[in-house]
Amino acid sequence: MTTVTLPVDPPPPGAPGTAAPWLPLPGRYTVAPGRSLVELTGLCGPLPVRRRRLTLAAASLTVSAAEEHTEEQTEKHLTLRFEFDDPHLKGVLTLHHAHESAGTVQLTGDLGIDGTDFPVLLRLRVVERADDRLLGVGVARLPYRLLRRATGFRFGRLRPTTRLRLLVAGEFA
Repeated sequence: MTTVTLPVDPPPPGAPGTAAPWLPLPGRYTVAPGRSLVELTGLCGPLPVRRRRLTLAAASLTVSAAEEHTEEQTEKHLTLRFEFDDPHLKGVLTLHHAHESAGTVQLTGDLGIDGTDFPVLLRLRVVERADDRLLGVGVARLPYRLLRRATGFRFGRLRPTTRLRLLVAGEFA
């Protein structure tokens, strides 16, 4: 009897035991000054009523090394953190959980304002990826009334606002 060795096809992306292909190698990455953009837009229905660029104090991406976990968990774990230091928004956006779908990555976490955490879903589009850097653009849509009631955050008083759109872009290297 003859033994034949067949080539093994790589597992599909997102299969248990595979690393997320959109993440760089494990390590801690930061955004250099001037290599980021943060914009907060107040929307009333589909119309933008107020738009403001925000100051980003610091941003970091931490990718931990692969570990043995259950099948529901991804092989690499990440923490994406944005610190805002602006008169209009002082807080920290921390994202922990990622789910890949159709070219975008959905990250869930919390927006901390004055010691109160508000849940956030950020849709991140990876523009460019290498082993040592990641360039991405993310958008989070926040219900303004719920955010204001939970954290006391106000984005203008004279213009009606129903939702907020937080746009975050950065090059992590």
